[in-house]
Amino acid sequence: MENINSIIDKFNFKGTLKKCEPFGSGHINSTYFAVFDDCGTERKYIIQRVNTSVFKQIDELMENVFSVTSFLRKRIKAEGGNPDRETLHYITTADGKKYYRAENGECFRAYIFVDNSICYDSVDSPEVFEKSGIAFGKFQRYLSDFPAETLFETIPNFHNTAWRYENEFLPALEANKSGRAVNCSKEIEFVKAHRADCSRLVDLTEKGELPLRVTHNDTKLNNVMFDADSDDAICVIDLDTVMPGLALYDFGDSIRFGANTCAEDCDDYEAVKINLDYFKSYAKGFLSQAGKSFNKCEIDNLAFSALLMTFECGMRFLTDYINGDTYFKTAYPEHNLVRARNQFALVADMEKHMTEMEEIIKNL
Repeated sequence: MENINSIIDKFNFKGTLKKCEPFGSGHINSTYFAVFDDCGTERKYIIQRVNTSVFKQIDELMENVFSVTSFLRKRIKAEGGNPDRETLHYITTADGKKYYRAENGECFRAYIFVDNSICYDSVDSPEVFEKSGIAFGKFQRYLSDFPAETLFETIPNFHNTAWRYENEFLPALEANKSGRAVNCSKEIEFVKAHRADCSRLVDLTEKGELPLRVTHNDTKLNNVMFDADSDDAICVIDLDTVMPGLALYDFGDSIRFGANTCAEDCDDYEAVKINLDYFKSYAKGFLSQAGKSFNKCEIDNLAFSALLMTFECGMRFLTDYINGDTYFKTAYPEHNLVRARNQFALVADMEKHMTEMEEIIKNL
């Protein structure tokens, strides 16, 4: 890997470097927090090495990021907000490019750190979860008239669950490169039993009932920055997967992560449940901002989207386990299998409570 310190002078940072250290807990990219002294003024930046094994179309990815953040800054300013705190501000390289490619092929980009802010790795209260719903709801509302079709689909079929089933899960199972399929026969059967669910949103999209929107596609709580003083959600971060998609993907993935009674790699599967209070809180926050821009089909499928995104994530974890852990970072050999079992336990509990979840949305 390229030495991070050798990357510093490639960007338009202000001041002299004081420190640069690893930062955050993301699965995909490597992130660093850098502090500079600019004539007595402390300036903070985030530097990231983009995982080009995952994000292969780096030019298109960064074009999406710059297009969306530029639009957000204008919209936030027009509504009287503070674009320096309410959306990311990316820094160009010294030669005016959107990212820097090192001689060894590694790619780096940088943006201004949202000062006086914090983020959470887990949902500890319905109030915090509701605030994150407000943040992602605002993201949808601000971008409701952005021409989604102009964005690049940087990861084709990213949330096309039917495509992932046919073109990733089944081939991985057939190849069984790691020889691990024997360890997860119950999980494999669980996926096969849910084949019909995979196509529901795809079919509605093809019928024109679900509109194409700008979507974040990775709406975990730790992708929201909170004000350190007020604890209000102020900024949505990690825009690598911003592309055309369905608003349902953003809602569903938030519930998958935040309304699980356990962390996504907890191996106490009996304890894995859908927290309906958290589900209601997030839905309330999200719909308070974005609800008026949604059509009836989107509203009617919000609860189901939580189940589908949870299932899809579990299937991806299981596929990666069978492939030998080539995508997600893992801490131990069974990590992806534990994650898959956790997600499938949550799917099973959602199925038991789907009527209640739909009623919550209806009442909101």
